[in-house]
Amino acid sequence: MSLVPLIFLIFFEVAGGPYGAEPAVQSAGPLYALLGFLIFPFIWAIPEALVTAELSTAMPGNGGFVVWADRAFGPVSGSLMGTWKYVSGAINGAAFPALCADYLARVVPAVAGGGARVATIVTFNVALSLLNYTGLSVVGWSAVALGVASLSPFVLMTGVALPKIRPHRWGATAGDKDWKLFFNTLFWNLNYWDSVSTMAGEVENPGKTFPTALMASVGMTSLGYLLPLMAATGAIDAPPEQWGNGFFADAAGNYFTHY
Repeated sequence: MSLVPLIFLIFFEVAGGPYGAEPAVQSAGPLYALLGFLIFPFIWAIPEALVTAELSTAMPGNGGFVVWADRAFGPVSGSLMGTWKYVSGAINGAAFPALCADYLARVVPAVAGGGARVATIVTFNVALSLLNYTGLSVVGWSAVALGVASLSPFVLMTGVALPKIRPHRWGATAGDKDWKLFFNTLFWNLNYWDSVSTMAGEVENPGKTFPTALMASVGMTSLGYLLPLMAATGAIDAPPEQWGNGFFADAAGNYFTHY
């Protein structure tokens, strides 16, 4: 696997776009959300990516974090690490089709609940599972295409919002702050860098390609959150409590067209 597909695969392991960042504004307001996505990458994302790059290049195989734990603490720890990461990945992976359904419901209201929502989530899961069976090369270039499709609306939204931005809006805070939701949102959106270590054995020239791809993905992911948040919070006066999952779609469809 070459550099560009690897960058986008890492991007989708961690983020996939600003989807799901809205609760940071909902829980604490624009000021803390922007500060969080500006500072948290330096506290968590970059150190975790650097650890992943170092260990993946030192032990370039598909065992990844399981091998690290095994070498450091023995086979029991390696087995526990694999089990916990599997459970964590299953739970985390289940959230993304549901989040996609939340956004799709803005366009197709029938998907908001009931059987249509269940069918949409199942379809997402089946389609992505079948894609993974095609092999890493196909998945890698599919990730590039999906990444462009995923980020394009936010690039357009940010461009449209630029003349409407009023910097004073960035200083707003929520009246009743939910710090638990705030920090969970930051952590969930900027975590899982170590998951890509399981692809290290499939990478061309991993000693050079893997660190470069990780650092590029950190930058793309961080800016992918920060710029749309700056655009949306700076261009509209929506109160923090409206910023639930899917609010980016509401902002682009309902606010920018009327301001």
